[in-house]
Amino acid sequence: MDELVSLLAQKTEIDAQVVESILSLMEKGATIPFISRYRKEMIGGIGEERLREFEEAHGYCKRLLERRSEVLRLIGERGRLDAETEQSIRKAGTLTELEDIFRPYREKKSTRAGQALAKGLGPLADVLQKAGLSKEELWREADAYAQEGGLSRDEAVQGAQDILAERFSDDAGEREILRRQISRHGVLEVKPGKSFDSRGHYAHYQEHREKIAFIPSHRYLAIMRGVREKELAVRISLDQERILQNIYQNRIPRQAKDSAELLFAAYKDGLKRLLFPSIEREMHAELKERSDRQAISVFGRNLSQMLMTPPVSGMVIMGVDPAYKTGCKLAVIDENGNFLEDSVIYPTSPQKDHQTAKNRVLELAHRHNIQGVAIGNGTASRETQEFFARLNREEGCKLKYTVVSEAGASVYSASKIGQREYPDLDVTIRGAVSIAQRLRDPMAELVKIDPKSLGIGQYQHDVDQKLLERKLKETTEDLVNRVGVDANGASASLLSYVAGLGTRLAENMVSDRRENGSFRTRQDLKRVKGLGPKAFEQSAGFLRIPSSRELLDNTGIHPESYALARRLREEYDLRALTEHDLPAVADRLKVGLQTLQDIVFELDKPGFDPREDLPRIPFREGVTDINELEEGSIVSGVVRSVVDFGAFVDIGLKNDGLVHISELSDKKVGHPLEVLSVNQYLPRIVVLSKNVDKNQVSLSLK
Repeated sequence: MDELVSLLAQKTEIDAQVVESILSLMEKGATIPFISRYRKEMIGGIGEERLREFEEAHGYCKRLLERRSEVLRLIGERGRLDAETEQSIRKAGTLTELEDIFRPYREKKSTRAGQALAKGLGPLADVLQKAGLSKEELWREADAYAQEGGLSRDEAVQGAQDILAERFSDDAGEREILRRQISRHGVLEVKPGKSFDSRGHYAHYQEHREKIAFIPSHRYLAIMRGVREKELAVRISLDQERILQNIYQNRIPRQAKDSAELLFAAYKDGLKRLLFPSIEREMHAELKERSDRQAISVFGRNLSQMLMTPPVSGMVIMGVDPAYKTGCKLAVIDENGNFLEDSVIYPTSPQKDHQTAKNRVLELAHRHNIQGVAIGNGTASRETQEFFARLNREEGCKLKYTVVSEAGASVYSASKIGQREYPDLDVTIRGAVSIAQRLRDPMAELVKIDPKSLGIGQYQHDVDQKLLERKLKETTEDLVNRVGVDANGASASLLSYVAGLGTRLAENMVSDRRENGSFRTRQDLKRVKGLGPKAFEQSAGFLRIPSSRELLDNTGIHPESYALARRLREEYDLRALTEHDLPAVADRLKVGLQTLQDIVFELDKPGFDPREDLPRIPFREGVTDINELEEGSIVSGVVRSVVDFGAFVDIGLKNDGLVHISELSDKKVGHPLEVLSVNQYLPRIVVLSKNVDKNQVSLSLK
């Protein structure tokens, strides 16, 4: 344990005592949201993001220590573990460094060096490595080994060179030097592949060259997709002549005789045939991992912003799933998300039955007092927006609408969750219901859908799928627990993300509500089958009971702190307390300052939803016509997606406009997420250019 604590403290730069506390909590089954929210004093106030990084580092350090023990055992069993090697192994701070040390001891498949060793040429290789003999002397030495092994002189010398080439390639120091050289100076060269299409998607990459130290993740992933599709071929290039000069200066003994030429040839072969290809493969793996992590980080931040979109409360909403031939599916839900009525209209091609569609929408709007319309952004979205804009213009009914991403709606419609929630509705109507619910409460609806189906980033099918799944799950968990969940109103999907619950307990909670009625207090949660003391401890603070007579049940205050919260209310005027007063109060009540600050905040704002402080989703009544736009036109819009190279913004056209990263600000922007977020409303956007045929617009925020 001490070794693990020390290594983690070094890797994470977290105090060793805090590391011990975190590990102790994790071993007892505490979740990251619980530790971050309710054990702040024990962990020095570290936030969720750093705790997630700690969790990842913890897994890596455990693998490193396990592999270290295994390497020590394997080398020891072969009788080759000396004090110097053992010290190097124990000092190795990364798996790469550890594997470099172990490489010479690894059992290899049949290699040229292995075959030469089997023929007894190891001692000849040792003689050549010292380079203390002339060529004539070396040849005489080689003749002796050749006769013993039934080889020619040239075959014996070549065998010795093969052994030295492999020794050079396996040398940990040489591997690290070359690794650094490629990392700093290596160039990724892209050429046309066997299936290259000069007019295709990868045409602009056919003669691309870029330093690998600076290549952005999205470009590397795009290039490697082209490689998989056989349209592109890649290699990493480096000035090897300089490396060879260094080898000659540093690896050839100063007293070497003319046999040094043969020694240098062996090292050169080791570099070009073995070492460089090996490190090149390593570098591609590292580039892939780096690119994956960057892309997955973008996915996570986009998902975070999407889930944190403020809900549209207290409004009857009509969800519209647009289409051409099959018509626009309508679904009306009330203020609480209950389904009211559905219909299908055909205002778009090929039927263009505008009058019937208008009458049906007006009828629904009048009967249910519809106050907002959510239109999906898929096929026929533009034409459907035009229909509602015309309806508003001609009828003066002010049916304000907003465009909602419908990514994953079809997945939800056909899912078991969709079937269970709306068993009597057609699969197409479920999609319209989902679109409406996404406007009413984005988080509650979107957690029902696999995050990978939400269209929240680039190259999601090209990245490490396990890593992506874990990141999106962790992001959702952290946000759901930050916001809090209504124990009586939440679906099983939403409840499953609450710390300490999971799918089985979430479904048990929903079943319990059906059979025994609503939970009246947090203590009632204990009646749920399988929800024991540990699950209650982890989940209770994140579950809200708005209807409870106990005010604290509708706050983020954990039941373990109820007595403290009540005492605080009884003994202090909370409105008069200032930040300056809190340290003395914390000392008197024998509670941590951070915990006290959280309790005071929750008592001041019971039932607070952090999404309430974020900008509201904007509605519109009209549409934008691309033919009316000119260079320099000023428009407004909503950010729909943020990617490495910019952001896609809905300005009311069929296709979202692109704001390239170079047009986000007059100042240099490292990544678009530094200045923009998904669903952010942009009141002033400049049109740079348009392509009417492709319905594409380039935009600027400068």
